[in-house]
Amino acid sequence: MATEPISTSSNAQSTPQKPLAIVPAGLEPIVHLKAAVDPASLAWRQLKDGPWWQAIPAWKDVDEATFLSHIWQEKNAITNVEKLVATVRDLAAPEFIKDVEGGFGAAPMAVRISPYLLALIDWHKPYEDPIRRQFLPVKSQLEPDHPMLTLDSLHEQSDAPVPGLTHRYPDKALFLVLDTCPVYCRFCTRSYAVGLDTDLVEKVSLKATDERWDRAIQYLSERPEIEDVVISGGDTYRLRADQIRAIGDKLLAMPHIRRFRFATKGIAIQPMKILTDAPWLDAITEIVDKGRKIHKEVVIHTHFNHPNEITDITRRACNMLFERGITVRNQSVFQRGVNDSAETMVRLVKKLSWVNVHPYYVYIHDLVKGTEDLRTSVATGIQVEKRVRGSTAGFNTPMFVVDAPGGGGKRDMHSYEHYDTETGISVYTAPSVRKDEFFATFDPISSLSSSAQADWQVPARRTQMVDDALAAAKAKAI
Repeated sequence: MATEPISTSSNAQSTPQKPLAIVPAGLEPIVHLKAAVDPASLAWRQLKDGPWWQAIPAWKDVDEATFLSHIWQEKNAITNVEKLVATVRDLAAPEFIKDVEGGFGAAPMAVRISPYLLALIDWHKPYEDPIRRQFLPVKSQLEPDHPMLTLDSLHEQSDAPVPGLTHRYPDKALFLVLDTCPVYCRFCTRSYAVGLDTDLVEKVSLKATDERWDRAIQYLSERPEIEDVVISGGDTYRLRADQIRAIGDKLLAMPHIRRFRFATKGIAIQPMKILTDAPWLDAITEIVDKGRKIHKEVVIHTHFNHPNEITDITRRACNMLFERGITVRNQSVFQRGVNDSAETMVRLVKKLSWVNVHPYYVYIHDLVKGTEDLRTSVATGIQVEKRVRGSTAGFNTPMFVVDAPGGGGKRDMHSYEHYDTETGISVYTAPSVRKDEFFATFDPISSLSSSAQADWQVPARRTQMVDDALAAAKAKAI
């Protein structure tokens, strides 16, 4: 498939164009009420371009066509410390590599990072880099797991009538079609199933088998109340073209299914697949077009967390999807040291909008094993959300949500029944999902006062804090 060439300009950022002032003849000049905008303030329009991946020693001679190959990206993914050292060589200090080696051993997720992402990391400051933090664990930054953590904190398996199909909301189901991804995020809420077994976690099997899929499809066909299906995993980037058509055609054939979305992080971590894997893109396009003709909505949901993940390759991929009439929405995870500042989140939202990706959700980080160093407080999320709201149009403003542990589902972050910033406990209700139940979530212990941190280490005190928070929430709800 032909692709538009990448600029080889020495400038790593695209230059924002100066708007043209068109003044019809005979009209007086407009007196502007707002001060002129400094072009530097429009930084979200500046997309990294040029052969920037050649800064990685192992790829200094990799040309554009090779780097854009999704097959090359898959073959050169980093899956262990040895591959990392061989690729970045002297860019990374020996002490950092040793720290990463310790992080690999303590990770609940298998490590897999695409060349695209690896080349975007600032190897001069790897400890602070927001992309490194998400995908390459370092032992020195890990914090002990929160004592209230469970492996499947959202209880997806408890709401699964058949393996790999979660039916929690009245009219929506989550279909986990497979358990592999092109990269593995440290913070994956499905670390109970996704990826290979690790030293810490033996995974639940959700392999892509016809028998498991047939049972899920049968269940969906027997539940006329379901109108909305999320096809996820794992990652639908891993589906073959014939599998996309098979699943899509079966869902389109059900009269009661009105909407479904293919969920993939792929556009964020391997956008070149859109440009170079014609069979995959054609299959998605075919299902979207079929749905449109019978008045059903088929879209893609993706997952960008930081503005540095969006490059000119991203723009080109998103342009291709846009030209084919494919809607793309984004769901971010709110993470410490990644996107937990107002400035970063505003820039992410605006940059997504610039490449025609709709910001949809921002999730407060779930309770996930091995990622306490990435979690943030609900209070931090509320402060950042206040700054994001009003910075752009409402339909391009994401909703900040808490996915309530225990199966309460997504709740507007502000809608808690009780929140004690001293103990870090917030309590939510979910009347349409589980009437009369209360769901508690927990800020990271390191964000609390020293006395509260000490209390969390005492089992009896821990139980009392949770009981008190639930009692306060119930009293308010009454």
